[in-house]
Amino acid sequence: MPNASESSLVGEEYEVEVGPVAHGGHCIARTDEGRVLFVRHALPGEKVVARVTEGEETSRFLRADAVRILEASKDRVEAPCPYAGPGRCGGCDWQHAKPGAQRRLKAEVVAEQLRRLAGLTPEEAGWDGTVVPAEGDKLPAGEVPQWRTRVQYAVDASGRAGLRRHRSHEVEPIDHCMIAAEGVSELGIEKRPWPGMASVEAIAATGSQDRQVILTPRPGARLPLVELDKPVSVLRVHEKDGGIHRVHGRPFVRERADDRTYRVGNGGFWQVHPKAADTLVRAVMQGLLPRKGDTALDLYCGVGLFAGALADRVGEKGAVLGIEYGKRAVEDARHNLADFPRVRIEQGKVEQVLPRTGITEADIIVLDPPRAGAGKQTVHHLATLGARRIAYVACDPAALARDVAYFREAGYRLRMLRAFDLFPMTHHVECVAILEPVK
Repeated sequence: MPNASESSLVGEEYEVEVGPVAHGGHCIARTDEGRVLFVRHALPGEKVVARVTEGEETSRFLRADAVRILEASKDRVEAPCPYAGPGRCGGCDWQHAKPGAQRRLKAEVVAEQLRRLAGLTPEEAGWDGTVVPAEGDKLPAGEVPQWRTRVQYAVDASGRAGLRRHRSHEVEPIDHCMIAAEGVSELGIEKRPWPGMASVEAIAATGSQDRQVILTPRPGARLPLVELDKPVSVLRVHEKDGGIHRVHGRPFVRERADDRTYRVGNGGFWQVHPKAADTLVRAVMQGLLPRKGDTALDLYCGVGLFAGALADRVGEKGAVLGIEYGKRAVEDARHNLADFPRVRIEQGKVEQVLPRTGITEADIIVLDPPRAGAGKQTVHHLATLGARRIAYVACDPAALARDVAYFREAGYRLRMLRAFDLFPMTHHVECVAILEPVK
């Protein structure tokens, strides 16, 4: 019986016709023998030589890179970034596609997930089938928007900063990340050595000059003296408890959205694209149409972005309950919304805290769950509250489509969907779905 190394197909090459885009930044192709390949660095309709990067004789599918393009798509461009391509940095999936083509590919993925997991056409979902670029991101082919306000640099054994290769712990050393926001690039993380560090996260706040680096040392390593090109606060991940501790400067950055300032501590969650927070607040509020006196829920509320927007719009006779699992995020949300007596923030898992609150009805609900989605239990509970509208913010179209199907089981239909390209050059897409009870 062959051992694992004998059955491995890594390195094998196949000449294939590239089929449709799939969820995850690759396209689907089949070998002459019918074997399924998930091919990166390719585009639908191309003929390529695909080299296997993962998989064995017994695998259901193989992962592969397009290493030679035999017949190119009209949507193909030369990747602007020198670190993009087979075996290189894994951060960008679509550097080789025109910006408009990237958005069409993302739209195809959203449509396919809705059809396959929720049984809906774009028309039935109330969606025009487009993925909309963020303001200022509509650039010509070959130009790259500098949008990433948070970059996690990996550090190799020699202390050099870089980015991880696709599905690998290996580090691709870089001199500059093209999609990094100007505030990140100007710190100069890539220009200096980081001895003893496993990773360096750089954060450049939107709407303030706050800059922060979070260092994760290797076991037993001492922190280096951090001298960067701009003023910056420094935090470290503690080896024993994994907690984040201040070294010097503020333990938070100040972000700005919807005409409010939000404190975000210890590298907590905030939308990465500088236009994302405002774009999503606008889409959610246009979909929910809050009224004075409404009772509103903000689930997975983070530091209170949507809770703040809701509180502003429901007025003094309204009420907003936010629920968030992260303790530091809850502290920040309470601080950020302290001027709204009508807002209450509870700490814990949504599926555990929401039943304990005793709330039996709500007028409007917004939820922004993690990538895995909200899940059947939470969706069915929300449907019992009788909200006239629910806004679902989703960073994963598969999780969104699954949860939309659960909502339909529970008596809610998808009224409207909008999709935004808040992660240019990558396969990620952000959606806002508006649901309402079936009449």
